[in-house]
Amino acid sequence: MDLSVTSRQKMDGVYIIAPCGRLDTNTYPVLEERVDVVLKEKPHTLVFDMELLDYISSMGVRVVAKAQKAMKPYYGKVVLLNLQPQIQKVFDIIKALPSRQVFSSMNELDDYLDRMQRQVIG
Repeated sequence: MDLSVTSRQKMDGVYIIAPCGRLDTNTYPVLEERVDVVLKEKPHTLVFDMELLDYISSMGVRVVAKAQKAMKPYYGKVVLLNLQPQIQKVFDIIKALPSRQVFSSMNELDDYLDRMQRQVIG
């Protein structure tokens, strides 16, 4: 199975990257290239919407971890959204991201982003 990836800017500084299919040793470069393009914009929040992702290998996890590391110097955050149970299990096992950075729905993510912005503007 192939991997396709879409990306879009949700709001100023917030980008959503949505992989679809199988993220493994053969397909991870597709996601990595898209992430690299988005990171050039220096987003404060990078959302990986995993709703249509069927499988993730260690190379896929590596892309997410690499994005998180790249955003650290400017205090950016990586969050995961809509994880399928098997994808959630992978991240649970390796404890790659704190649970506060994993969201079950777009509404939950929007509430979180709203709270973050309110903290900044007071």
